[in-house]
Amino acid sequence: MTGDRSYGGPERRQAIARRVPALFVSHGSPNSVFDDEFGTALRRFAAHQGQLEAAVVVSAHWETLRPIRVTRSRQPELLYDFSGMPSRVERLSYACRGNPPVADQVLALLEKAGIQAVADASRGLDHGTWVPMSLAYPSARVPIVQVSLPLPAEADEIVQIGKALGPLRDRNILLVGSGGIVHNLHRLRFSGETHVPDPWALAFEDWAREQIGRLDIQALSEYRRRAPHALECVPTPEHFWPLLFVLGSAEMGDRVYDVYEGFRYGSLSLRSFALAGRRRDDLLGLANATKPRVR
Repeated sequence: MTGDRSYGGPERRQAIARRVPALFVSHGSPNSVFDDEFGTALRRFAAHQGQLEAAVVVSAHWETLRPIRVTRSRQPELLYDFSGMPSRVERLSYACRGNPPVADQVLALLEKAGIQAVADASRGLDHGTWVPMSLAYPSARVPIVQVSLPLPAEADEIVQIGKALGPLRDRNILLVGSGGIVHNLHRLRFSGETHVPDPWALAFEDWAREQIGRLDIQALSEYRRRAPHALECVPTPEHFWPLLFVLGSAEMGDRVYDVYEGFRYGSLSLRSFALAGRRRDDLLGLANATKPRVR
């Protein structure tokens, strides 16, 4: 991923007839809700989206045994699924709505793709969902539907979920994967220059950034074998899976745009990016792919 493409920059002005982007956000810790720099970047991204029908979010913090579950509440509650945070985090509220008709679309698309899924009318939104969404849309104007990660899962299964839900982007629905590119809570630094990344964390993120820019799903799916310091940076895969969900929704015209980059606590990555593209590029790409070769 080249560093000169940021969402909202000059290239965006050329992308008029575009589908709704897909967003990968590294949500960090619950304290990210007070991170002004990170929040400003997410709000800048959100400001370019207009009035969305809904957001469909896959978070690292909801894993379920099959079948996959999909929230279908009209007013989902917030889950304070963490401990050791300042009390002001637990006092936060976010009056977001659900969207049962969009949940039904999610269920239908998953079923069409042969992925078992059921509605869940009681599940609330975990902090991997409401923290970044409250930063991006503080007015709570965008309804949220959350989709669980299957447990256990392989990389290709996560990619297939993204592919199955990709058509929602043409229905004015934002797809969001919320996780973290480098996420090892046992290696966090709480003193010193905590915004300066540890070399091992930076090496893995640089590798991931390059593969993301190429939309190289195969390489990212094999991160444990290919990437430097993989086991140290991704000791368990649930925070990495949402990245593959987002990339699974990619279409021919999509390109990768930086939304935010930076570290907290020495190794907690907040790198976030968007896939955005023009529908016209999809059609051109399809036409070129089907042209007969001249020998």
